Amino acid sequence: MMRIAAIALLMTLAFMVNAQEPSTFSSERGRNPIPNLSEPPQIHQWQDTEPQPRQFTQQPPVIPHAIDGYVINQKFNKCLTCHSWANYKESGATKISLTHFSDREGQDLANVAARRYFCVQCHVPQTNASPVVNNRFKPAWAKPEANPAVPRD
Repeated sequence: MMRIAAIALLMTLAFMVNAQEPSTFSSERGRNPIPNLSEPPQIHQWQDTEPQPRQFTQQPPVIPHAIDGYVINQKFNKCLTCHSWANYKESGATKISLTHFSDREGQDLANVAARRYFCVQCHVPQTNASPVVNNRFKPAWAKPEANPAVPRD
């Protein structure tokens, strides 16, 4: 016990002696101070265009930015780097809906359900391309019986 106390005393004295000696460390830039601290980087919002309104109830929202080169496989999902509940605030992205965290039986899960993991099964990048086939589809909210303010054809 006495030996441990003596070692602790010696270590304390050695620390105090070293703490009082001037530092011999020399910076590569000499005594020149750093003029400015850099600004924190701006978080880039990846939204290329304004999101389009949904055309029917339960329509998955379209992706308002390019996803070229995004990796979405069994081991990695690039979408989750911004849209996960852990990252959405920092990235400024929309967070994943709670519906993505339940399995077929309706059991709540801690992680994104396997059936909802591959985002582009339901979500597609929006584009300004003209329709391949012309149609007369009108969303439910645009039908006169659903919205009296819409003029009849």
